[in-house]
Amino acid sequence: MKQAEIRNLSAEDIQAKLTEARAEFSKMKMAHKISPLENPIQIRDLRKTIARLNTELTNKQ
Repeated sequence: MKQAEIRNLSAEDIQAKLTEARAEFSKMKMAHKISPLENPIQIRDLRKTIARLNTELTNKQ
């Protein structure tokens, strides 16, 4: 998710996306521990998306 897309969301939408992204992140990390993912860079990208969401949520509050 791009920063420009995140800026257009409301605080409630950002919070919903954040919980969804965190759930996906933990699911992806667990799957990677069991057997390596085909594209482990997805974990890094998702972690950065979570950070972007957190930053924008803090700015909106």
